[in-house]
Amino acid sequence: MSKKILIIEDDENIICLERDYLEAHGFEVLCANDGIRGLEIAKSVNISLVLLDIMLPSLNGLEVCKRIREFSNIPILLVSAKKDEFDKINGLGFGADDYIVKPFSPSELVARVIAHINRYERLTNADAKPAEVLEINDLKIDKKSRRIFFKDTEITFTNKEFDLLTTLAENPDTVFTKDELLSEIWNYDSMGDTSTVTVHINRVREKLSAIDKDMEYINTVWGKGYRFNK
Repeated sequence: MSKKILIIEDDENIICLERDYLEAHGFEVLCANDGIRGLEIAKSVNISLVLLDIMLPSLNGLEVCKRIREFSNIPILLVSAKKDEFDKINGLGFGADDYIVKPFSPSELVARVIAHINRYERLTNADAKPAEVLEINDLKIDKKSRRIFFKDTEITFTNKEFDLLTTLAENPDTVFTKDELLSEIWNYDSMGDTSTVTVHINRVREKLSAIDKDMEYINTVWGKGYRFNK
C-alpha cells in the first residue's frame, strides 16, 4: 500500500508541482487548498506526512500545524515563501519537523519527504521493538553481545558490518538510501563517500551467502537504496 502525503496549499501551481513529483515516486497524494479542509483530512485519513503552506485561507499553516500536533506525531514539512529566520524558528516551534522555502527544487522536496518518513518509521519501529535479540528465520542477531549466528554457527562481522545489518534488520519495511546509511552508521553528512556503504553491503551479503545460499537477506531497490528481506 502506497504511503499517503497530504498537501495543504492554496496555490494550484505549487499543488500540481508537488503532487506530480510525489506521485512519480510512488506516493498517494491528497490535497486541500485551505487550512480547515486540510485539518479535516489529517484527522480522518491515515497520513504519512503533511506538506503545509504557512499562508493559507481560513486557518493559517502554523495554527494547522499546532492542531495536528494535538492528535498526531506524523512528520510536518512547512513550505513557505518567507525567508526570515524568525519565521523558520517560529514554524518549528509549533511542531513542524522541517522547513523549505519557495521556490524550491522538486527533487530536494521529494528527498526530504522520503527522509522524514523513513526517520519517523525507524523511531516508531524502535519504540515497538526494543528486543535485544533479533531472529529472522535461522539468523540470530544478538545486539547486546554484538554477535551474529546462523543456526548454531557464528558469523564474524566487523563493527560497521554488524551495525549495518542490524539497522536494516530492525527496519525490514524501510528502504534506506546510501546517504541515510552513511549518516546512520558512519555519522557522515550527505557529502560523504557513498561507495563506503556499497563496499560494506557487499561484504555483509558475501558473509551471509557463504553460510545460507538459499536466502537473499538484503535487497537492492534500484534507484533508491537497500531493504532487508524478512
